[in-house]
Amino acid sequence: MNLQKRTSRQATAEARPVRRAGLALAAASLLVVGGTACESDGATPAGDAAPAASASTEPGDQTASPSGARSPDAEEDVTATSGEGDGPGKSSPDRTEKLVDGSEARITKVGEQHYVAKIVSKGAVVATLETDGHDAGLNANGMFVALTLGGDLASWMGNDHQGPGTFALEGGWKAKVTKVGELRYRAQIIGHDGVAGTLETDGHDTGLDANGVYIVLSNGGVISSHK
Repeated sequence: MNLQKRTSRQATAEARPVRRAGLALAAASLLVVGGTACESDGATPAGDAAPAASASTEPGDQTASPSGARSPDAEEDVTATSGEGDGPGKSSPDRTEKLVDGSEARITKVGEQHYVAKIVSKGAVVATLETDGHDAGLNANGMFVALTLGGDLASWMGNDHQGPGTFALEGGWKAKVTKVGELRYRAQIIGHDGVAGTLETDGHDTGLDANGVYIVLSNGGVISSHK
């Protein structure tokens, strides 16, 4: 989602980075925690980093293997969020987009800042992303997919880094990735003025739209960005 938006479902202090990492960043940092059907331990997000910019999103929820979500060639539906399909009264998607690996995403608007994207490969739904008050992200075995609160979808391959470590991202950002538990990684998104936001997996992948820079962090500690 665009980091200027705030939603009622956020449970953490939030602040928003500006479009360029080189500009001044304002107020509190964001903790984004993925939420999916997977279970993991409950580490407490770090709160010692001085917030440098605003952010207002939590990532989407994913069910995934330790290395990320199932391949789009899988034969079963992997729910990547806490949502339940396309919502009441929706029998067909609002639009369909091709993904970089040749599969497609069928995107439905369920409500305000609430979208569902079903990833379909060979006629079968293999994963579902849902934004219900937060952006969503998925690492489908090397294909990264991000869905924003505004319904924008991006997919890409490559440009990935295996954490822990500090890595350069698109748009001049950096990510400091640390392991905080089993299938649990944290990525501090850093600009010129310090930490602007935080992504954290909790047994599932997570994603963020940093003002046009899409970032996905997998539960295996892989981070990738796309502009």
